Amino acid sequence: MNFPVKIMQGGLVARVARVAEIASRHADAVDAEGRFPREAVDAMKAERLLGIQVPHDLGGESASITEIAELCSMLGQACAASAMVFAMHHIKLSSLVEHGADSQWHCDFMRNIAAEQLLIASATTEGGIGGNLRNSICAVEVDGGTCRLEKDATVISYGSHADAILITSRAHAQAASSDQVLTAFLKDQYTLERTHVWNTLGMRGTCSDGFLFKGQAPAHQVLPKPFAEIAAQSMLASSHLLWSGVWYGIAVDAVARAQAFVRAAARRAPDAQPPGALRLAEVSNLLQMVKSNVVAGLKAYEHAKADPDRLSSMGFAVAMNNVKIASSETILEIVNHAMLICGIMGYKNGTPFSLGRHLRDAHSAQLMISNDRILGNTSSMLLVHKQDTSLLG
Repeated sequence: MNFPVKIMQGGLVARVARVAEIASRHADAVDAEGRFPREAVDAMKAERLLGIQVPHDLGGESASITEIAELCSMLGQACAASAMVFAMHHIKLSSLVEHGADSQWHCDFMRNIAAEQLLIASATTEGGIGGNLRNSICAVEVDGGTCRLEKDATVISYGSHADAILITSRAHAQAASSDQVLTAFLKDQYTLERTHVWNTLGMRGTCSDGFLFKGQAPAHQVLPKPFAEIAAQSMLASSHLLWSGVWYGIAVDAVARAQAFVRAAARRAPDAQPPGALRLAEVSNLLQMVKSNVVAGLKAYEHAKADPDRLSSMGFAVAMNNVKIASSETILEIVNHAMLICGIMGYKNGTPFSLGRHLRDAHSAQLMISNDRILGNTSSMLLVHKQDTSLLG
C-alpha cells in the first residue's frame, strides 16, 4: 500500500517503524512461548499510537482507517500477533469514534484513551453462539443508574492485558437475541475468570483466552446506538479492512524472504536462472492482487462513510465481505508459494528464510470471522441484491 500524504507528514510511519523493529526482535519468542507481545505494546504506548484514531478535538490525531491499515501492514511484516492486537484495538476504537460522539461519557473515554494510551479489548463471542457476533444470549441489566452484565465470553483477545473491554449483549432481558447493545467497561469495573486457555496453532501472542466476565458500571457507559447500527456502519468494515492489513503484512514479509532467497541463489550461480525465480514472479502477482483488493476496500469505505444509508446497504456489506474472503484465502496461497521457493530453509525454524510462523499465523485468517459464515451471509444478500460490477466504483 502506498503511504498516504497525511501519514508521511505526521511522522506515523517513523513511529510505527520503531515499534515494528521491537516487535520483530521478540516475534519468535512471543510465538514460541504463546505470550503477550508486551514489548511491542509498550512501544505502541510510548509512541502514542493507541489514540491516533481519536479526533483532534478529543486529544487524538484523527487518523483514518486507511492510515491505520497501512500501520497494521507494517506491524504485520514484523510480528503478526502484535499487529493483530493493534488492529483489534483500533477496530473497537472505531465504534467509539463513529458512534460515541453524542455521549459525553464516551467522549471523555476517548480523551482518556488518547491521554493515557489505554488498550481496548473486545468481547463479542459467547458460549452457545460461538462467533456469531450479531446474536447474544446474555443481557445487560439496567437498574436505575447502574448496569450489570455477566457473559460467558469464549474468547477475549488479550483480555487479561486490556485497560477496558467493549462487550456485546442483548439490550435487556426480554430483548431478541439480535437486539443488542455495546457497553464499555473499565478495568476496575469487571472481573475475569479464565475458562479457556489460548493454546493455538498461530496468532499465539494475542492471548485470546476465554473468560466468565462479570461487570458493573454506570448505565451511561452503554453506547447510545444499537449494536446493529454500530456493526453495519463501522465494526464489520473496519474489522475486515484492518485484519486484511495485518494479513497483507504477513504476506509481504513472506515474499520478501522468498525474494532474498532467490537473490542469494542468483549470486551463487550468476549464469543460471535460480530455482524458484518463476514462482517468485507468480507470488508477486498474487501479492499485488491482495494489495489491490485491500486498497479498493479502503477507498470504498472512506467514500461511503459520509452516507449512513450506503454504509448499511447490502451492496456495501457484500463488498466488505468479499475483501475479507479474498484477502484471507489468498495470503495462504502466497505463504505456500514462498515456502516452495525457500524450500527446506523456509521449512526450518531459525533461518533468515523461516516461514513456519507466517504460515501458522496466516491460517487464522479464514477463521476470524469464519469464511463459511461470511459466505452464507453474502449468499443470502445476493438472492435479493445485484452486485455492483462497475469499474467506476
